[in-house]
Amino acid sequence: MNGLRRYLELQAKSKTGLSSRVVICAAIAAFAALVATSFILFALFIWLAQHYSPLTAALILVALFLAIAIFALICCVVAHNQTVERARQELALRSNMPWLDARYLGIGMQVGRAIGWRKLLPLAAVGILAAGLAREWVGHRQPSADDDLTEG
Repeated sequence: MNGLRRYLELQAKSKTGLSSRVVICAAIAAFAALVATSFILFALFIWLAQHYSPLTAALILVALFLAIAIFALICCVVAHNQTVERARQELALRSNMPWLDARYLGIGMQVGRAIGWRKLLPLAAVGILAAGLAREWVGHRQPSADDDLTEG
């Protein structure tokens, strides 16, 4: 059941790209943008009221909070892209292991009950052994880039 939950979680992350890090960075960016807007309005008020020193201080604070908002927004985008990429990689890894799918396990259980476990176990052992040998045999037959360099 935990595997199914993790699979659904990875599917959702690959589609939306949401994670706790993305939400926190977006909240910081929204807060900093709100503060920057408040200081812009405050600076405009001061500028209208007086034309000198308080305006300079307010504009420095606006620049500071605007820089924080931009930095948090960049962190949010990077975290989003990393979350999507990690979820896609894990889904690709899972797609290489189709026998772990719940549907196949359910079908295997029904076949085992119908035929009988005592008859099926030797057949399954031979199948696993044959699959392992085939994988080793195919793996050794594919030349690597290093083999091509040493032959020529």
